[in-house]
Amino acid sequence: MCGICGVGGYGAQQPIATPTLEAMIAAIVHRGPDEAGRYVGPGIALGMRRLSIIDVAGSHQPVANEDSSVHMVFNGEIYNF
Repeated sequence: MCGICGVGGYGAQQPIATPTLEAMIAAIVHRGPDEAGRYVGPGIALGMRRLSIIDVAGSHQPVANEDSSVHMVFNGEIYNF
């Protein structure tokens, strides 16, 4: 099973400290040894560890929409991709 982590502050203008996010990602390495992903923006930091089962070469996270205005991490499978 993959692992996700993050920290956010509503209305915060400064990015979350990268070492904080890296420490959270390192703490869940046992949840997914195959890949790590991260996104840091104003007031938000998202991290994940991936256990590759389906679509081993693809499915990198965090996922963003077309104009990169929304980022997310999730644990699950997307069918009909």
